[in-house]
Amino acid sequence: MSPSPTRVLVLNSGSSSVKYQLLDMRDSSRLAVGLVERIGEQTSRLKHTCLGSGDTREAVGPIADHEAALKAVAEELGRDGLGLDSPELAAIGHRVVHGGMFFTEPTVIDDAVLAEIERLIPVAPLHNPANLTGIRTAQALRPDLPQVAVFDTAFHTTMPESAARYAIDPRIADRYRIRRYGFHGTSHAYVSRATARLLGKTPEEVNVIVLHLGNGASASAVQGGRCVDTSMGLTPLEGLVMGTRSGDLDPAVIFHLARVGGMSMDEIDTLLNKRSGLFGLCGDNDMREIRRRIDEGDAAAQLAFDIYVHRLKKYIGAYCAVLGRVDAVAFTAGVGENAAPVREAAVAGLEGLGLAVDPGLNAVRGDEPRLISPAGARVAVAVVPTDEELEIATQTYALVGTGSAPVGNNS
Repeated sequence: MSPSPTRVLVLNSGSSSVKYQLLDMRDSSRLAVGLVERIGEQTSRLKHTCLGSGDTREAVGPIADHEAALKAVAEELGRDGLGLDSPELAAIGHRVVHGGMFFTEPTVIDDAVLAEIERLIPVAPLHNPANLTGIRTAQALRPDLPQVAVFDTAFHTTMPESAARYAIDPRIADRYRIRRYGFHGTSHAYVSRATARLLGKTPEEVNVIVLHLGNGASASAVQGGRCVDTSMGLTPLEGLVMGTRSGDLDPAVIFHLARVGGMSMDEIDTLLNKRSGLFGLCGDNDMREIRRRIDEGDAAAQLAFDIYVHRLKKYIGAYCAVLGRVDAVAFTAGVGENAAPVREAAVAGLEGLGLAVDPGLNAVRGDEPRLISPAGARVAVAVVPTDEELEIATQTYALVGTGSAPVGNNS
């Protein structure tokens, strides 16, 4: 009898890009990673790395659509003996941004699942269409292979109604699916569990505040392994100050801009999602550049940093109240993992809540989870590199590798 297949291909399909990783779930090792970007342009770019050989290949040229992109990915994998036709491939795991309340766990994709993801497009117009395109293209390439959707929103479906509901007429909210869904769920799930391991405990034993700080940023309160609150809401616009998104905002600002400023809804949407946040405040959304400008005495950069940290600190305090007892605060993603000044500023003045960082530990860079709080601190402060692709692969393999793969709503 031939051994069961153990490889999982993870696909993250954006509107003009496809990120991918091939993993062997026997030891969670990566076999290949890559990115196709600028799909639909004459200058499309594919970068592929085979981890076994260390060989990296790049190609620039027109890639018309996602079907052509995935065929190019399959060809690159095939050159390394890792093709999509390999009998060792167990499944393809897809990142899907919005699963609404219907999908609470990873789900094997069938026609009903595709239809529900499509019905959710109005609440995720930038993401779900691209996710669907990637799924359908992969299905066409390997119709015999299980395809699994792993949803960004799933981890947050454990929030109580008191945290998930907005204070508006519930009949209107239900009719238009208006509620707080949360995003970055695969990252929050992975990091909260990894933080528990770092503390030598199980997820059920600890309460963790996870701060996913990248160009998009979100916070979550995780109680005993279950999310009880998160900063993003109906869309990824709510919550923390981000690279180009405003985060929390008085809703009446929108009315004011429309009535007094004469701006259209599309213009306001663009302003709040693409021209706000750090970029809107100082013209840069790269925290490294902002810190460089601060060191040179740039007042606009300093104010942007201060607003960013102020909002972050407010959420840390709020989630201390939500959780009651906090065992750890975990920083993750590009800014969280690399910007020591952000971590230091975020907990400064919160000593009364048991939070502090050790300057020496905080300055150390590394790829492994690590504590940066002083020895004996009441609350651990940690830096935990996220790994959303591994989380997607793990959830996918757990579903198909057992031979019992539920389809549709498995809540």
